[in-house]
Amino acid sequence: QLHLVDSGGGLVQPGGSLRLSCAASGLTLDNYAIGWFRQAPGKEREGVSCISFSGASTNYADSVKGRFTISRDNAKNSAYLQMNDLKPEDTAVYYCAASYIYKTVCSVHDFISWGQGTQVTVSS
Repeated sequence: QLHLVDSGGGLVQPGGSLRLSCAASGLTLDNYAIGWFRQAPGKEREGVSCISFSGASTNYADSVKGRFTISRDNAKNSAYLQMNDLKPEDTAVYYCAASYIYKTVCSVHDFISWGQGTQVTVSS
């Protein structure tokens, strides 16, 4: 069974950067597409970015394009989300997740295994 642990969240000022990590155990990550999702208080969980099995294909929500970069290192069984130029509206709990399929739009319904979440707070 695939087990995911996400980390790297914290408190950062607007304009700052954070790098989230997703470490997998139990199974090899290269059998899965990876997605990063976020959920702010009172809002539904939304897709932020997804990456295909090899990393050749990626997609991003319009709200983070040009600021966030998703990547993966299958040799390390890990995936990452580099977040730059953070804004207060990026404040949320961020989750990594794994899926058997890769689509050009990240949908929570396609993902079968989830990390526990890491809090990102952007505030001055």
